[in-house]
Amino acid sequence: MLTGQSQHRLPGRVATRPLAGSYPSAVAIALLALSPFIVLSTATQLLQTELMSDLAASVFGVELAGALANAGYAFGAVLAADLIRRVPTRWLYVGCEFAFAAGSVVCATSNGLTQFVFGRTLQGLATGMLLVAALPPLVTRFGVERLPLTAAFVNLGLFGMVTLGPLVGGVTATALAWRWLFAGTAVLALIGAGLGVLGFDAGDDAAPRAGFDWSAVPVAAAATVLPFTAVAWIARSGFTSPVFLTMLVVGALFLGLLLLRQYRKSEPLMPLKLISHTMPLTGLGIAMLAGAAVTALVELSVLYLTKVAGATPLVCGSVLATQVLGVIVAAWLFKRFLPTRWLPAYAFVGLGVVALGSGVLLLLSPDDAVIVTAIAGLLLGFGAGAGVAPALFMAGLSAPSNRLGPTFALVELLRAEAAFLVAPVVAQAAPLAASLADGVRLGALSLLGLCLAGGAVLLVLLLLGGVRPHAPDLPRWIGGEEPAYNSPRVAAAVRSDGGEHRLA
Repeated sequence: MLTGQSQHRLPGRVATRPLAGSYPSAVAIALLALSPFIVLSTATQLLQTELMSDLAASVFGVELAGALANAGYAFGAVLAADLIRRVPTRWLYVGCEFAFAAGSVVCATSNGLTQFVFGRTLQGLATGMLLVAALPPLVTRFGVERLPLTAAFVNLGLFGMVTLGPLVGGVTATALAWRWLFAGTAVLALIGAGLGVLGFDAGDDAAPRAGFDWSAVPVAAAATVLPFTAVAWIARSGFTSPVFLTMLVVGALFLGLLLLRQYRKSEPLMPLKLISHTMPLTGLGIAMLAGAAVTALVELSVLYLTKVAGATPLVCGSVLATQVLGVIVAAWLFKRFLPTRWLPAYAFVGLGVVALGSGVLLLLSPDDAVIVTAIAGLLLGFGAGAGVAPALFMAGLSAPSNRLGPTFALVELLRAEAAFLVAPVVAQAAPLAASLADGVRLGALSLLGLCLAGGAVLLVLLLLGGVRPHAPDLPRWIGGEEPAYNSPRVAAAVRSDGGEHRLA
């Protein structure tokens, strides 16, 4: 049955919803929860000109809308981890779908920038909360046999939709139909709400009582809103602006404070200590590196195609649609590798392919831009699907499944901070070079170095942990109380006190 984190029920209540326990409906619920916002996150780059014209907005205004949407997504996951302890999961899910629909309608009917920014922020906040409400039940409630297939669907739903965004944006920009795009996402959200009413277990009416976590939620708000706003501010005042530097530094300090307090707390909202050992830290590092690099490289590709090669938004989106093929292949292989001992190796391969994609972009020239970006897109799509999703599951399988929601909240907070902060900075820095073409190549070279250096550090971390290749114990993990991986402590192979994994 599709239920939330809690399995507490009121006496005498039974599952009466027509679609409760249906695997296809659970997949649809999760995809409808996440996919619309994820598509928009990469589609809006090709809609910037139309948005600026119709909303009488500056580049900064449009960047701010995207930045606060991404901040809302990262913060929403943390907020949901807190609310899920008191609010029945099905009502949280349905409420968030209605909130997303409302945000979409606000965007579609916007007459000015303020209204559009509010709508986008509401969309992001709702989607971050939906991640915690919809994804863990799909992963944990349908047994070990379906888990690899579920992981493939999650891969396609998260990263497949990211790769589809440029094509959707290109088609929408050509048709001058951005308002209809947002209206369409409202319809999808209402369909998702309807499925949630029909598909969640009617017995899921009780949740454990827990107070509001003042040590996490307000700090997480500052740790997301400040740095994301700072990155948008670059478009207004540049990298040397005191406002940009202050917001970025203060936001980073709040993020550090959040992580420190969660690590030291005896009953934390997010289980940082549970995943502070070799296997999940390696996975989290790969996810952050690969996710940030792919997001930034796609933005650089769009910049080059539209501003240097003179491609139309439709051509640009069509060329980058090769990402979709790459992520489909990666998702199929992910399904095969998940139950085996080779999942960590597959995640490293994904990061390596992202590095290869950045290297291909160094070959860009106006005459060969289409073919080069098409090849790079194929590699980046595969790298996202093979690097980020497997790495996230390395972290998720290293904590008990009954803590999967808060674990996903923590992992997505950190991954979003990396991906949605690095990409705008790289894109904003590209025009500062001698030419935009040189700036794009310099950005690709920087990301190539980041992937290679970061991958080397993470490989050393894995080796120092003394991790022996082993398959995850998925039946034990589905049980709810134990991790799937026997992950040693950091540097266990060279520690004098050993390094057995403990659920501390």
